[in-house]
Amino acid sequence: MNDQPKNEQSSGARDREIRAALDQHWAASDGNDLETEHRIYREDAVLEYPQSGERTRGRRNIQNQRGSQPSKKRFTVRRIIGGGDLWITEFILTYDGKPSYTVSIMEFVDDKVVRETQYFADPFAAPAGRAQWVERMDT
Repeated sequence: MNDQPKNEQSSGARDREIRAALDQHWAASDGNDLETEHRIYREDAVLEYPQSGERTRGRRNIQNQRGSQPSKKRFTVRRIIGGGDLWITEFILTYDGKPSYTVSIMEFVDDKVVRETQYFADPFAAPAGRAQWVERMDT
C-alpha cells in the first residue's frame, strides 16, 4: 500500500515523464534531429538568449532559427535538475570544436516547454595564484 497522497504520486510520475522528455530532447539536439528536438516545446513557446539580446517566439521559429545554424554542434549534458514546472540543464555546447558552457532554464506548462532561457559562457584559464586551494575538473 502506498501512503503518498495522490497528487504527490502524480507529480512524481509527471517529473519522470518530463525528465524522459528532456533526455530525449538533448539526445535529439546532439543527433541533429530537429523534429524530435523541438517536440518538447509548446506552439507558443518563447526562447531567450539574454547575452545576445534575442527572443524567439513560437516553436517553428525556434526550430527554424536553430536549423539555420551552419556550425556542427554537439551537446554533452553534465546534469539535469528540477521538478514540477521548472527544470535546469547544465551542458557543454560545442560549435565546430569550441566548447561553450551552457545553462538552460525551462519552464513547463501542460508537460511542454513554454519558456526557455539559455546562458552561455566560454572557458577561461584558471589563475595560477589559486591553484593551492582548488582541484582541476575534467571538462
